[in-house]
Amino acid sequence: MRKRMLLAVCCLFVFMGTGWAQDDATKEEAPKGFDRSRLFVGGNFGLTFGNFTFINVSPQLGYRFNDMFAAGIGINGQFSQLKYKSGGTTLYKERYGVAGMNVFGRFYPIQQGFIQLQPEMNYIWGSRADYTPQETKSSINGKILPSLLAGVGAYLPAGRAGGLVIMAQYDLLHKSSNYPNPATPYGSNIFLTVGFNAGL
Repeated sequence: MRKRMLLAVCCLFVFMGTGWAQDDATKEEAPKGFDRSRLFVGGNFGLTFGNFTFINVSPQLGYRFNDMFAAGIGINGQFSQLKYKSGGTTLYKERYGVAGMNVFGRFYPIQQGFIQLQPEMNYIWGSRADYTPQETKSSINGKILPSLLAGVGAYLPAGRAGGLVIMAQYDLLHKSSNYPNPATPYGSNIFLTVGFNAGL
């Protein structure tokens, strides 16, 4: 219950931050046209091999409107494979794939900390192979499922125009698996991500 209340407060701050950022922008001189120096690229990238294989390539492109507000878009690409073994024998193997799109908004109450809200639409598919007592294969119903990630992050500058981004996020629309129907990709717990933003 506390976890959901905390995340609801984060969402509220994001929406309030959008309004504050717009008010702040009206007080300052409006920038003349598009400023390429405010663009940044980033996202999440991961690679794990073994009994659990995970590949994540999820780049994002964003724009920093002012000191308090940034927004952008991204694509999601994930693949995971789990092998469950007992005594050196593989009992079953599961594979999942995720492909989708996201948009995000960030509110910076302080220079190196932010609150983020990220709606997503992902197509999720997979398969399962059981090897005992004999090999049987089945597919997970491919389905488009929404996610709504809310979280807080820290931005640690590194280099001239880049920085390390560490985030704790939670999927407010998490849906559990009901085989053969897939689950949303982020689970039912708060999860951590580490990424990098670079200016263009």
